[in-house]
Amino acid sequence: MATITSVETIDLRFPTSLDASGSDAMNPDADYSASYVVIHTDGTDARGHQLTGYGLTFTIGRGNDIVCAAAQEYGNRLVGCDVDQMAADMGGIYLHLASDSQMRWLGPEKGVVHLALSAVMNAVWDLAGRLAGKPVWRLLAEMTPEQLVDIADLRYLADVLPRERALEILQQAEAGKAERIADLEAAGYPAYTTAAGWLGYSDEKMLRIIAEQEQLGFTAVKLKVGANLDDDIRRCTKAREAIGAHRPLMIDANQIWDVPTAIRWVNALKQFDLKWIEEPTSPDDVLGHRKVRDAVAPIGVATGEHCHNRVMFKQFLEAGAMDYCQIDAGRLASVNEILAVLLLAAHFEVPVCPHAGGVGLCEMVHHMSMLDYVAVSGSYEGRLTEYVDSLHEYFVHPVKVANGRYQVTGDPGYNTEMTQAAIDEFSFPDGSYWASVR
Repeated sequence: MATITSVETIDLRFPTSLDASGSDAMNPDADYSASYVVIHTDGTDARGHQLTGYGLTFTIGRGNDIVCAAAQEYGNRLVGCDVDQMAADMGGIYLHLASDSQMRWLGPEKGVVHLALSAVMNAVWDLAGRLAGKPVWRLLAEMTPEQLVDIADLRYLADVLPRERALEILQQAEAGKAERIADLEAAGYPAYTTAAGWLGYSDEKMLRIIAEQEQLGFTAVKLKVGANLDDDIRRCTKAREAIGAHRPLMIDANQIWDVPTAIRWVNALKQFDLKWIEEPTSPDDVLGHRKVRDAVAPIGVATGEHCHNRVMFKQFLEAGAMDYCQIDAGRLASVNEILAVLLLAAHFEVPVCPHAGGVGLCEMVHHMSMLDYVAVSGSYEGRLTEYVDSLHEYFVHPVKVANGRYQVTGDPGYNTEMTQAAIDEFSFPDGSYWASVR
């Protein structure tokens, strides 16, 4: 029997603003950051090692310490918990934290407190995977439909997704599950790259990275847009020429436009045969997204990385305001809420194409894409998961890609443990890097 003895939070910041990595129209100077959570126990894992859980959420610099402080408040509530009992009731431990009335008041279920809950629950899921000796996607895929529906946070969704309908979706996906797992293990999950598309990159750097990513098998590319239309036309022209006429090209405005500007701007770029426009306007504007969608078709609208919670996704999906559902493993409250959104998307027959730019998001979200394919939608149709070739070297078990696909991980947990070298160098403000530039 293992017990949680303490929970630690660490503010990690990487100076990505120095080379414009992560730059877009709304966020020109991002320092990719992780509010990092470590759950310590007095037990051992399936391999006989010290049983520890690691989780994080993603921010872009200032304020990361505030998220860490909120995560510490949630983490403190786990101290003394029996790990086996917790792992046997992952829906119950989620509700125990998510229903904290005093913390909810600071959201509810949005902003800093929801990011913090995500970080802590990501660590809890990593802990559960390590306890079982399985990667999180596999741990979930081997659960029964009844077990999965008990994990999913279906609160406030009953008007469109009652429990019975959620269970029906999961039961329908049981057929062929073993074959889909074998397919994943053989080929991996399809992905696209944003590595070349940062707005601060020169045309030369963009084209060089497109060529490098093509060598890794990536044939679908996304570019950041929205600062200057003439620049966007030039960059899209060069990118389209580089990838060819028939490969997917997507654009991402990162919320910079109002609705009329979004419609005008995207229609000016229609000549490039775009698959989607991502976050064309405020992430809270459901009806605005629907207006954009109607006005720029057949270009699809993708959104969701800044959706506060599953209820926002319910509104977007019910209103027909998104063509591609973009979950984020650090903004939604971990697996429990992500599973609810996967079920919503399956109910409305909208493909899930997760966001993954940022520290650790690729590591986590490929688990959720694999879960969707194996146990929820049962389909690749219309689906691509984002990949950014950035900061993976700071993880003990970094995600792997080959032939433009995420490869199945055999490592127990959620791929969220960071190296001690990363912590020593980039913890803020006293890590060796930040101490050297003060």
